[in-house]
Amino acid sequence: MIRWLVGVVGLGVVASHAFAADPIDIRVGYLGQVGIKSKLSLVEQPSENDGIAGARLAIEDNNTTGKFLNQRFFLEELRLKDGEDVAKAARALADRNGFIITDLPADTLLKVADALRDRKTVLLNAGVIDDRLREQDCRANVIHVAPTRSMLADALAQYLVWKQWKRWLLVVGSHDADKLYAEALRRAATRFGAKIVGERIFEDTGGARRTDSGVTLIQRQMPVFTQAAPAYDVLVAADESEVFASYLPYRTWDPRPIAGSAGLVPTSWDAAQDQWGAIQIQNRFIKSNSRRMTARDMQAWTAARMIGEAISRTNSGDPKAVFDFLKGPDFSVAAFKGQRLTLRDWNLQLRQPILLVDGRMVVSVSPQDGFLHQTSELDTLGVDRPETKCKLN
Repeated sequence: MIRWLVGVVGLGVVASHAFAADPIDIRVGYLGQVGIKSKLSLVEQPSENDGIAGARLAIEDNNTTGKFLNQRFFLEELRLKDGEDVAKAARALADRNGFIITDLPADTLLKVADALRDRKTVLLNAGVIDDRLREQDCRANVIHVAPTRSMLADALAQYLVWKQWKRWLLVVGSHDADKLYAEALRRAATRFGAKIVGERIFEDTGGARRTDSGVTLIQRQMPVFTQAAPAYDVLVAADESEVFASYLPYRTWDPRPIAGSAGLVPTSWDAAQDQWGAIQIQNRFIKSNSRRMTARDMQAWTAARMIGEAISRTNSGDPKAVFDFLKGPDFSVAAFKGQRLTLRDWNLQLRQPILLVDGRMVVSVSPQDGFLHQTSELDTLGVDRPETKCKLN
């Protein structure tokens, strides 16, 4: 009984010290752009708060833990308009926030990173997937939470090869982002033993897709477009611009599965994810936002949780101390993906499993069994240390 009382008193002393300490206020900025990119499917149109809603939920989670450690988290949101001085806006946001979560195009993110190069501000990229930001254009003050195109392509390729669907017909859109995705898919095919037996380009001729391309026209167009192809196991589409890929399933000349930008799609998160405790975050998100959680939401949530996790472990709100911990061997964060996520120290990219989804269910999760790595199987997805072009200064 005496020992029990001593233990209770001891815990009370520890708790009183924790609450007696000066509170640590952590201010996190969110820097995005006004406007959203529409999708072909009417039921998949993103919300105006796509991404930022995930960051808001994570700040709530950080504060739930923080109240026991006398840590308080605040989120400041800023959306840039077209033509606005992004460097000036970023500097003003950094004056008030030691951490900034970004959802910006690649070139805009580079301007922000360079504008804040001489500050201690930690940037966390939760939106853009361009590999070059982690390679030849990497910046030492930017952590990348969003996966890269090469990670997404490798995740898809591993599953297709595991299924023995090794002969691919690659269909590529005519926009720059489509070509970058196609380049990542070609690399993945070579890396994992698939063969691209043919390539076709789908030219975007403009026009109002919903009014100019009715069901009857599409039903006639797609079979002809995919006719007379070499024998293939799966059609892989590279259509980040949302022009044609969603029209491919059930309309190709040959009865084949579709993957890539439609059909079986690699993604960091999906509303169908229900494993490893994911149902609880899915339900909390729906309750808060009256919609389902997207990949961008989850990437922003993970970015804010990384900040919270590092601050709780270091008990410091100093951006440099937090950044050093994030880059170190002791950091990891749980994100409902079956294993804890860590940071690649050579290019500051977050290691993470990639979900393969069909619009209703999670079909599989990569890395697949049998794809081995000397350090982490997660490093079979994307650019590995010996391949990197990144030089962090």
